Amino acid sequence: MTSRLRRWLSDPRMLLCLAAGLLAFVVQSGELGTSDTTHRLQTTHWLWTSEPQVFPNEYPEFGLHGRGGGLYSWYGIGQSLLMLPADLVGTWIAHWRLFSDYGDDPAIRSIVVSYSTSILVNVLTALIAFRLLRQLRFSVREAVLGVLALLFCTTHLHYTQNMMENNYIMLLTLTGFSFQYDWLRTGSRRGLLAGCAALGLNLLTRLTTGLDLVMAGFFLFLVLWFEQVRGHDLWGRLVAYCQVAAPVYAFFLLADRLYQFYRFGSFTNTYVSLFAKEQRLQDPTLPATFPWSTPFHEGFLGALFKPEKSIFLFDPLLVLAVLLLILLWKRLSPEVRAYGVASQVLLLAYISFYARYTYWAGDFAWGDRYVSTAVELAAFLAAPLLLRHRENLSKWIWRGGVLLIAISLLIQLASLAFWLPLEIYQMETLGHPTFVIALRFKNIAAFALGNMDAWGLNTEAMHWDAWDYVHITTWNFLPFLLRRVGAAPGWVVSTVFAVWGTAIAAVGAVLWRLRTVFQRGPTGSASVVHQPGKRCE
Repeated sequence: MTSRLRRWLSDPRMLLCLAAGLLAFVVQSGELGTSDTTHRLQTTHWLWTSEPQVFPNEYPEFGLHGRGGGLYSWYGIGQSLLMLPADLVGTWIAHWRLFSDYGDDPAIRSIVVSYSTSILVNVLTALIAFRLLRQLRFSVREAVLGVLALLFCTTHLHYTQNMMENNYIMLLTLTGFSFQYDWLRTGSRRGLLAGCAALGLNLLTRLTTGLDLVMAGFFLFLVLWFEQVRGHDLWGRLVAYCQVAAPVYAFFLLADRLYQFYRFGSFTNTYVSLFAKEQRLQDPTLPATFPWSTPFHEGFLGALFKPEKSIFLFDPLLVLAVLLLILLWKRLSPEVRAYGVASQVLLLAYISFYARYTYWAGDFAWGDRYVSTAVELAAFLAAPLLLRHRENLSKWIWRGGVLLIAISLLIQLASLAFWLPLEIYQMETLGHPTFVIALRFKNIAAFALGNMDAWGLNTEAMHWDAWDYVHITTWNFLPFLLRRVGAAPGWVVSTVFAVWGTAIAAVGAVLWRLRTVFQRGPTGSASVVHQPGKRCE
């Protein structure tokens, strides 16, 4: 083993990146996950080919009429830009003679795009999450555990497999928090520009991420406030922040508005108002307030407690994070307090914003996808806080925290087993409300034992769409999907299974190596003074 390789295999950050990349590789199905991402990829294709954003046969299920009577996608362009390099490469590879006889299910282009983009986003997320935790003065070991918990034990894992916008938004928001905090500590204008640019890119992805933008500034304000900065000093920092942030945010907002004007001829409207107008033309019975027609209490409480979408059920680490913030408040450093408060306020803001939206739960999604990124940000501190303050917590809280982490891991692994519409189709027969997570575990057991029919889980609705039926009745990983569809030659399927199994073993080997590295000795503990005192019960 060369000295350079030995150093790499002893560097926790390098191992963390390797684990993140391998994890993203292992969980892919080769499909993009949902029709939303498929439509965004078509917009990517429109950027550099003569194809339209929306094909005529997709309307009225998708697309809005815009300038010149043309059909346009209603999504922001952020994720489409992210997928552009992969789409160029994937389209080129799909035209190779090697694939001339392949039936394209999963399509070569979608395989290339999903694998390369998900791996890139996952690795960058691991890096920036580790950086932020170190900035918050967690030790290397605590930071590594925090990142692993984010990648394995939150809905971030599900959206690594099903490539919606969520993980890209997560990456940009963490980047914004990290680099803006770097400016607060070092005065680096370059850091502030980088942080603002990341949050500005979020505006191109989903306009409601303006909430993330506001909360990043609120996080910095809270750090200063908890450090007793007041008066002229506080005002001076705020002015310096706005002098850099305001022009950057204005630039990205203008870019979003120009794209809106190009499609729909207006700088001020959003796709929601246009969507509502066209939907009411097709269905005059829709309420005048559509699509903001859900009673606030129904959407707000549904996100919290509805068994089909509850954030506490799909992301149990959130419970642990909230509990530890309350119990350990007096022991926490100002920056950790500030992040904890800002992330929880951001979560409440998202839940409140979408509470009246007709599709508040994100429609076809695992959990409440509109707020899941905010949930992950809020749950982010759970594992590092638990590890750091183990000596200050009672054994019952420590054991309960470890149990919650284990439960979270099982739930997220279960989320990967089948394509997400499975339970949605089943609920057409089983009715509402349904405890979706319990149903998922039941599906796993029934499918593994060959008892889907015997247990009444092979419902009529699952057969409504023949393409969907094929994809929801197999394990949702590329080797199994290739075998189920049957378009690829047998030797290709066998080879993919071998590569997939090797990659799973590699994930385990990297995690074991991380464990070994930390057992060798000190791991760069943060210079934080822990206050002595009574354990938190």
